[in-house]
Amino acid sequence: MNQTTQLGATVEEAISLALQKLGASRNEVDVEVLQEGKKGFLGFGARPAEVRVTVKEVDSIIEKSEESHQTESDNIAVKEVVVDNIESEDEAVSEKQQEEDPVEAAKSYLVDIAKELGIEDLQIKAVTEGKNILLKLESEKAALLIGKRGATLNALQQLTQLVVNKSAKSFLLVKLDVENYRERRQAALEQLAERMADKAVYTGKKVSLEPMPSYERKVIHNALANRIDIETYSEGTEPNRHLVIEPIK
Repeated sequence: MNQTTQLGATVEEAISLALQKLGASRNEVDVEVLQEGKKGFLGFGARPAEVRVTVKEVDSIIEKSEESHQTESDNIAVKEVVVDNIESEDEAVSEKQQEEDPVEAAKSYLVDIAKELGIEDLQIKAVTEGKNILLKLESEKAALLIGKRGATLNALQQLTQLVVNKSAKSFLLVKLDVENYRERRQAALEQLAERMADKAVYTGKKVSLEPMPSYERKVIHNALANRIDIETYSEGTEPNRHLVIEPIK
């Protein structure tokens, strides 16, 4: 076998697998990238990398090998240049990592994700206060960023949290909001809390709410904290953990 087509998560992985299959080293083959890999978003739109790897003719390998032979002094000079270049590149990468702003990293990440969702007009305003970062998002397609009951927004917030703290020197807490959705959602949850508490007291039976993320359950806990005729607690496991309102008899 002197040629193979191979899939992989990345181009490098595909090349590595192809070399193993052919029993050849990297300088003994020609590589043609047929398709770049793509991670996709939340599991959608992902595609593998694909390469075609061909073993070079023996004469070509020998010819390149002969061309690569140099005098000892030349080899030393080349090695010194290579080492200098590597050190310079390492210093540049190190400086880039040190200078990378977590907020800018988050903005860049969100813009890329938005484009995957077909959103080209995303505007982001960052408000930083201590270890808290609020990223306010605006778009004509705001509904796509929010999702059903904020599911997409919550997922984006968790992912952005990881991106920010990968670059940050100390832990930072990230909050995402789209056109004041969080404030409107909190007001809606507080109203829901009062209605369901009244229902529990009126019927004398506990009321179970739909599954919610922990911070939304906390909003309801806080909204009902001063009521003496009911108690609230959570049941179940994530992502189906939900809040229960029970009347005190």
